[in-house]
Amino acid sequence: MPGRTLPNFLTREIASHNSSESCYVTIGTKVYDVTDFLESHPGGADLILDHGGKDVKAIMRDEISHRHTEAAYEILEDSLIGFVATEPVLKTATGCDHPHDILPLPPNKAGMQELQDNGAVTRELSESASQTTGMSSAEDLYKETDAQEDLRKHNFLDLDKPLLMQVWNGGFPKDFYLEQVHRPRQYKGGASAPLFGNFLEPLSKTAWYVIPMVWLPPVAYGTCLAYQGLPSAFQTAAYWLTGLALWTLVEYGLHRGLFHVDKYLPDNRVGVTTHFLLHGIHHYLPMDRYRLVMPPTLFVVLATPFYKLAHTVFYWDWYVATAVFCGGIFGYICYDCTHYFLHHKNLPWYYRQLKSYHIAHHWRDVENGFGVTSRFWDSVFGTELVMPKAKAA
Repeated sequence: MPGRTLPNFLTREIASHNSSESCYVTIGTKVYDVTDFLESHPGGADLILDHGGKDVKAIMRDEISHRHTEAAYEILEDSLIGFVATEPVLKTATGCDHPHDILPLPPNKAGMQELQDNGAVTRELSESASQTTGMSSAEDLYKETDAQEDLRKHNFLDLDKPLLMQVWNGGFPKDFYLEQVHRPRQYKGGASAPLFGNFLEPLSKTAWYVIPMVWLPPVAYGTCLAYQGLPSAFQTAAYWLTGLALWTLVEYGLHRGLFHVDKYLPDNRVGVTTHFLLHGIHHYLPMDRYRLVMPPTLFVVLATPFYKLAHTVFYWDWYVATAVFCGGIFGYICYDCTHYFLHHKNLPWYYRQLKSYHIAHHWRDVENGFGVTSRFWDSVFGTELVMPKAKAA
């Protein structure tokens, strides 16, 4: 579902839309425009018009009338146009210290907690989705986005046109940009939407297998050099594994401190566009098969400071620094391949747990769950996603 970019309606305004020219219905706090569906309704248009401008939750669940299937609710979701504050929601908002956390709907995290604490939250609102991503389940990541409908509804980016210059020229305020870029879209079955629209386009796309093909040979060569300069294979392995362990912290730090530096992002076109290039496009189009791993050109830019850092920290021995760095680069190779597999492959049990964890970072909570190859550092730094318990069979 879309989120806080949709309008909030007054109850009397909704009640006035009760004709074949314009027919709205509500379920809890959600408002739907079902005008175009009137003639297609299996029970006839009159049945909907009888409930035009009203809440249809009870009638849609009425076993005697006709209990509606999940497909009916999916059709409704496509007609979602906004929200209405019910009496319990309004009462809670007026009685709390931070009403702006609740209104306009949907509420943010603090507002949702306030509603839950007061028993005012509707089932539809609490189940509707992450208030950041606008998605109710991981399956929503795979639903193809209608580019023109998405543009009309959100007034953000046209997926059929080069995205980069739209971000640069869009003049989007930071808050609006972040709200939109964290609401995933799916472009033509996971294809790559145009980014540059010119000769630079191929540089933005990388197949996952390119990563081990390009970087494993230099890692093997560097490891051999380190082995030749160190006293034993044991020391070489120890320093190499140290680099691998350090990579897990670098992975977490980059993901949280650089790619998700949303709070400190400059509110200008340079900051917004840089964010989009580095990581925003991945959250905007998370199932894009060719933008799940880092292009080698960009990796060289990011890896160079770490090469210098390794040789600064381990300054006393070039071979030690090289072994540590090679272990770290191997960790990066594992990270990028794992990232791709988590999005697009069926995996063994452990990786299925990791897959659910990472996909939840995309659809449920972009402010937590920064570990990709491991949840360890999330647990250390208090950013671990709380995953729902599996239902008993």
